[in-house]
Amino acid sequence: MDTPPAVSWLEKLIPAVWYGSLTVFVAIAAALSILLYITHADSRKRVLSTLLIALVGLLVVNVSPPTESGQWVRQAAVIVLGLAMIRLWAMLLFRLLLPVLRIHPPRILEEILVVLGYIAWGLVLLRLAGLDLSHIVTTSAVITAVLAFAMQDTLGNILAGLSLQIDNSVEIGDWIKSGDLVGRVVEINWRATSVETRNWETVVVPNSVLMKNHFSILGKRRGNPQQWRRWVWFNINWDTLPTQIIGVVEKSLREAQLPGVAATPAPNCILMGFENGYTRYAVRYWLTDLAADDYTDSIVRTHIDAALRRHNLRMASPYYNVLTIKENEKYIEARMKRHLEERVLALRKVELLSSLNDEEMVVLADQLKFTPFVTGDIIMHQGAVAHWLYIMLSGEVEVWVELPDSGRKLVDVLKSGSFFGEMGLMTGESRTSTVIARSNVECLRLDKDAFQSILVSRKELAETISAILAQRLEEQRNRAPDSALDAEGDAPRRAELVDRIRSFFGLNKH
Repeated sequence: MDTPPAVSWLEKLIPAVWYGSLTVFVAIAAALSILLYITHADSRKRVLSTLLIALVGLLVVNVSPPTESGQWVRQAAVIVLGLAMIRLWAMLLFRLLLPVLRIHPPRILEEILVVLGYIAWGLVLLRLAGLDLSHIVTTSAVITAVLAFAMQDTLGNILAGLSLQIDNSVEIGDWIKSGDLVGRVVEINWRATSVETRNWETVVVPNSVLMKNHFSILGKRRGNPQQWRRWVWFNINWDTLPTQIIGVVEKSLREAQLPGVAATPAPNCILMGFENGYTRYAVRYWLTDLAADDYTDSIVRTHIDAALRRHNLRMASPYYNVLTIKENEKYIEARMKRHLEERVLALRKVELLSSLNDEEMVVLADQLKFTPFVTGDIIMHQGAVAHWLYIMLSGEVEVWVELPDSGRKLVDVLKSGSFFGEMGLMTGESRTSTVIARSNVECLRLDKDAFQSILVSRKELAETISAILAQRLEEQRNRAPDSALDAEGDAPRRAELVDRIRSFFGLNKH
């Protein structure tokens, strides 16, 4: 015989006439694969690995020697090459060609088609090897029944996955909630749906389980952007009117423009009920980044707390019967004394108050109000009237000026130890700039009423303070000559400032 029997059988399995057309077929697929690789970043890994297998298989087919062992290697390479090409052409069809025609079938159909292609390729190989497929057909009823019984869960998952994707019940990227599971859908394949949670866990849920149980798609409403309503709760004592609480909280949240909080619908505060000794409120806002729920809740809570503290409003605390003893009273007294000393030190850093004696410093320190702000809070509005001065304990603030010609302009950044608002405290003039918290800021606020008694008893302080004010205004003008901090013209002279201070505090009447 010219050819060994094994080689003859192998040539019958994969006809040699196929080899010539394989190169052209693989070359076309490779060209389209390069286009798919460039345009679809999510498919690059699979495209690259599948194309590499196909090219290696094609290379083996073309370089295998015409020996018995070479024929074995060549036939095996053709089988592997066929499997790779089925996978590759399925990706090209579903991810490149059909989208060009504006057809976007579910991804699970691609996987089912690949499986069917593998089965068809196996049947073709069996037919070429000389196996009579009619024997398989005659026994197919029994085989089908056995397979259906053995694979009922698998078939259920496949059909459930098809149903989920065909009717668009769930899409890749959706946030879902099913029982205790909350996460983002990252993959729906023939068997299961993969969900990534906020705890960096990937939960694999069988499609049939997801199909049989109800689940919620978070933040999704037709015709609207993805955003999810969140609730933040807090309690306030009965002493304050609900309308005041609601107004303070809503104004703070809407002005701050918090990251992750939707501007529309705007955050709102509502009264939820009356409990034992306090009223219960809730802030409802719409979250735009569903992966940052707890973090954004925390930002909203800090703004609520800071806004309430600025208006001397306190959250309600539980009631307890506490037994007080002398040691506790001594501890409280020592703590208050330490805080008073810290406030006196902060006052001494204010150049405007440098002429006050120790007794006057203590009087003022006792009347200072702790005033916190959160990043993004507007501390002062340009043009607003407020009769107090801020002393910064920590953080940074930005000073902005609205100019008629050039618009809004940043003129200064103040850090810990600085103070601002002195003209409003001493002369009652409207604010000449807008001050915004660049970071979390802690301030002490000095009001006009606290300073009134000292100026009445020591009228000569008006002249000393006016000199410091005039010098400070001149320094501000030299530091930012083009900022037009005083839009009315030249800075007021010392004598003019003295008259303003006396008139504002009513010193001329005493």
